[in-house]
Amino acid sequence: MRISEFRIHPVAIADGPLRSSYGRHAPYALRSVVELKTDDGLTGISETYGGDGPAAALEAARSYVMGSDPYQLTSLWMSLAQRAEQDRKGGDRSQTYLVPGENPLDVHARTFAAIEVACLDIIGKAMGRPICDIVGGAARREPPFSAYLFYKHGGGGGLGADVREDEYGECLDAQSMVRQAKQMIAKYGFKEIKLKGGVLDPAEEIDTIRALREEFGAAFPLRIDPNCAWSVETSVEIGRALKDELSDGGYLEDPTASLDGMAEVRRRLLAEGNDTPLASNVATTAFEHLAPARRMDAVQIVLSDPHYWGGIRNQQHLSKFCEALGLGLSMHSNNHLGVSMMIMAHASAACPHLTYACDTHYPWQTDVDEVVLGGRVPIVDGCVRIGNKPGLGVELDYDQLARGEERYAKLPYRKRDDEAEMRKHVDPNWKRVLPRW
Repeated sequence: MRISEFRIHPVAIADGPLRSSYGRHAPYALRSVVELKTDDGLTGISETYGGDGPAAALEAARSYVMGSDPYQLTSLWMSLAQRAEQDRKGGDRSQTYLVPGENPLDVHARTFAAIEVACLDIIGKAMGRPICDIVGGAARREPPFSAYLFYKHGGGGGLGADVREDEYGECLDAQSMVRQAKQMIAKYGFKEIKLKGGVLDPAEEIDTIRALREEFGAAFPLRIDPNCAWSVETSVEIGRALKDELSDGGYLEDPTASLDGMAEVRRRLLAEGNDTPLASNVATTAFEHLAPARRMDAVQIVLSDPHYWGGIRNQQHLSKFCEALGLGLSMHSNNHLGVSMMIMAHASAACPHLTYACDTHYPWQTDVDEVVLGGRVPIVDGCVRIGNKPGLGVELDYDQLARGEERYAKLPYRKRDDEAEMRKHVDPNWKRVLPRW
């Protein structure tokens, strides 16, 4: 069996005006859908980051992929890693300043992950087994996900005649965020709640977490992620203020920049008897970050992502490392469609050491944009069920895929730029400053 076709489909999907420390989301998010076809008629699919950069990286891998054996993934990893080492010019692999999908230093891992999943989809179809089964079996058949709350302006995403319904409305204070959480939990059955912070004054975000705890009680673990918007001092103050609310299975995620900063926050909270764990998908984005993160006690929970850690099998390796190092493990998320939802579900299912429900942006996308045949992937009781269908368990709706490609071709967006959207809609002088508070 050999790869005979390699197709890259750039698509645009509507996205609401969600806020984070990076700025404000554009009316559309960009994704890339990958198809690999074999000479004996099998098709494997994947989904990854979108825009010019990720598409160019995938295109640059074409010569390594065409004619290759989809089972020989190790040699493909070595080829892409060797090329990346030749191109490496130093720099920071963290996501502190670059939005996910835009860091050139992890391009080989992101590119490989997209190709690996499509190959695993092919192998699963050839064997008649789900991906999680062919990489060792499922630790769980229904991996859990959390309600991912965002402060947001009014609007559901899209432009002009392509505008989407605003399901959640404007949410820029504590009570509207409680309303958002109630809507999302009623629809999807989530059992854990994550708040994207780093947007409002810290006192207002403290009020939001407290309002969520008052509404849902300790049975719903809470977490907050300001994406490094706070100084060490502010991080300690918020960790102190939310000690009770972030206990019972919650955590404080990337409150401040760098492992050094995280370690200082941890040291000062522990000195007060506050054992609130710190999680990260900013300071820990590669295997070489794990040892210093553990040695410094800067990170207690690693937030994985098969899309930039190097695929589903690397996610399994990460699970083993975290277990050996005594670190917790969950999963980070970006805007995505159903193909990516199933990648995340299989990756979560295949990791024995998964200690927290994973993130997902999936509730923020709509069926208008979905490229999965039959419509959106169900989330029931907060979980995505892994069935018995081979490979990823989903196929492409080519009419929907064509609509996404047509939408992409008509739009000016070619990379994520949350700062530009802030300057356009909120403050013409806005810049992402770390720390902001």
